[in-house]
Amino acid sequence: MTGTTSSAADKRKVFRALHDSGCFVIPNPWNVGTARYLQGLGFKALATTSSGFAHAQGFADGALTRDQVLAHFSELAAATDVPLNADFENGFADDPDGVAANVTLCVATGVAGVSIEDATKDERPLYPFEQAVARVKAARAAVDRAGGDVVFTARAENFIRGVPDLDDVIRRLKAYAAAGADCLYAPGIKTREQIEVVVKAVAPKPVNFLNSGALGFTVNDIAAMGVRRISVGGSLARVAMHAFIRTATEIANDSKFDGFAGLIGNAELNAFFDEDRKKVSA
Repeated sequence: MTGTTSSAADKRKVFRALHDSGCFVIPNPWNVGTARYLQGLGFKALATTSSGFAHAQGFADGALTRDQVLAHFSELAAATDVPLNADFENGFADDPDGVAANVTLCVATGVAGVSIEDATKDERPLYPFEQAVARVKAARAAVDRAGGDVVFTARAENFIRGVPDLDDVIRRLKAYAAAGADCLYAPGIKTREQIEVVVKAVAPKPVNFLNSGALGFTVNDIAAMGVRRISVGGSLARVAMHAFIRTATEIANDSKFDGFAGLIGNAELNAFFDEDRKKVSA
């Protein structure tokens, strides 16, 4: 699907402005249909999900190639009028030069933001501190050279990589902020105390909070903690996969179709996408 009315430059301006004040939710689609539907619900920006996309392709999270991921970014960026943040995993490189080269390719897909993790794809959970900071500096320089006003988010992966050390998270995020990250992100923190400590540590730079479960917070609650951006990671994709697996398993094991009760109708989906297609073609 092509023919969106917003240019990459326009979307980047909008995305950067969203980080200036207030709090917004940036949900994570995993294909064009889910992206268009989320846009239709009025969300002001979207973000890719590495896990949601990988699972939909039949791979574990992190198992897709750089080029597969870049093609996915291009497809979603071209299909939507709202800004798209790219979950670019660890930049598909260990060394800073490799990260910079790959971030340059990522920016060229038309995304409005790019997130880089400090987690490795080998037996080490995280890059050593100095290497992690060097990678952030390299990514920052690549974004600046692209001249596209892309929002660069640096992630401290401690809490989802088996190293739940909040002091190290703060140390890393502060260093990433000083190295040029526009937005800071510590996926896996869950308590009010953790969130508020992270927000305070990197202020006035904005923080992305991952609300990936039923944590008991509303958007207003999280906004009151000072968070600027709320993402949901692969949770929406897992909602879909969960319903699919539960219903398919019931058919296979119990010869029952009860999981189809209350489904959204084909006609309703057709009506939405017919109308949405007209907007794209206009």
